[in-house]
Amino acid sequence: MSVPQPAAARGEQILGVFDSAFGELLAADPAAFRVKFRKMAGSAFAFYRGTACLFYFDLAGERHGGPYLDERTGRVWIHGDLHAENFGTYMDATGRLIFNVNDFDEAYVGPFTWDLKRLAASLALIGYTKALSDDQITELVRIYAAAYRERIHSLSTGAKHDEVPPFTLDTAEGPLLRALRDARSLTRFALLDSMTEIRDFERRFSAGGGAIELDAATRYKVLAAFDGYLETLPEASLARPDSYRVKDVVGRRGIGIGSAGLPSYNILLEGNSDALENDVVIYMKQAQTPAVSRHVTDAAVQEYFQHEGHRTVISQRALQAHADPWLGWTELDGAGQLVAEVSPYAVDLDWSDIDDPEEIAATVADLGRATATMHAAADDSSGHSLVPFSTERAIDAAIAADEEGFAELLVDFAHSYGARARADHQIFVDLFRNGRIPGL
Repeated sequence: MSVPQPAAARGEQILGVFDSAFGELLAADPAAFRVKFRKMAGSAFAFYRGTACLFYFDLAGERHGGPYLDERTGRVWIHGDLHAENFGTYMDATGRLIFNVNDFDEAYVGPFTWDLKRLAASLALIGYTKALSDDQITELVRIYAAAYRERIHSLSTGAKHDEVPPFTLDTAEGPLLRALRDARSLTRFALLDSMTEIRDFERRFSAGGGAIELDAATRYKVLAAFDGYLETLPEASLARPDSYRVKDVVGRRGIGIGSAGLPSYNILLEGNSDALENDVVIYMKQAQTPAVSRHVTDAAVQEYFQHEGHRTVISQRALQAHADPWLGWTELDGAGQLVAEVSPYAVDLDWSDIDDPEEIAATVADLGRATATMHAAADDSSGHSLVPFSTERAIDAAIAADEEGFAELLVDFAHSYGARARADHQIFVDLFRNGRIPGL
């Protein structure tokens, strides 16, 4: 991590990193970035969420030789943007509601400790907003480290799946169980009702609500890209070809913290039956360059992926057991696209109501176990040559070499980078409100 420096110099550094990471997209859609930056200005945590590019800039040089990193643990599938709000629910390919990481836009191959450090610093930021003491934050990071360590060790020793189950309606507790129950109460019909309407006995997208009607040429290009997407799906996903009959297409423009300026499209499909309530909405969006990739110079990794859409999908399939059966990739106007379902069952972990210290601690422990489960999924069983070894065994052996130092590494980083992020947030707010960010 970079040495603390005067605000003016750090401000110039932040502007340089932003230009490298966001420059082209910002120039194409400055309005979307004004929304993104306004959200980031709201809190240090929101700023941290939107600046993975700055985080990895500060970690540059720690590819190998850092604590717990070797030729294997420095080259595993990682999430790339692992913070405490990037967890939630999803329905897997077997029809089970699962709680774990649910956003893989920044996933890549790199050091496993980068995921853990990014999560640990986010805990420091959340703890600060909840007025927890430094000692309490330290304890939370230790709890996270211990839970991660215990779960990785269990998985590395060949524990059976039923001995280390995923977080489901049957196994989760506390805030995780609440999120899963909230997800279960949601329905595909309600999602469809919010986005579509019935016209002439067929479902179509509704006007408004962020939907953009496409001209004939753009619609043709999107449908051609959709045909390419179908070729990337597993055979098991194509059991009923009529499921992929396109009913309607609209454009959308991402304005969230992570998707500002990225063009995207929603596609309405027939689904698994002729019944209108079983229609499915998928999205096709331009995949972004992951921040971590700018600091991983391994040519074998860089050359493995066809484009960023391919990279996102392969990474998610590696990191997530029984991934979304609609998950695939394609190209549009020469840019890699990610394609996946607009799921009615996605509920993010809500930290706003998690205030009791014991409940916070229990939740953090669960996030440690979830992180380990994700890392353990990304091994030789994923079928990809980039990581041809057991991830959990490699990580377990690395931590075993210095058990006591593992938690302290994360504690020290959480406090130092948490303070850095709070200071950076203030610098960013001053840059933004005084019109110092080029292009806005």
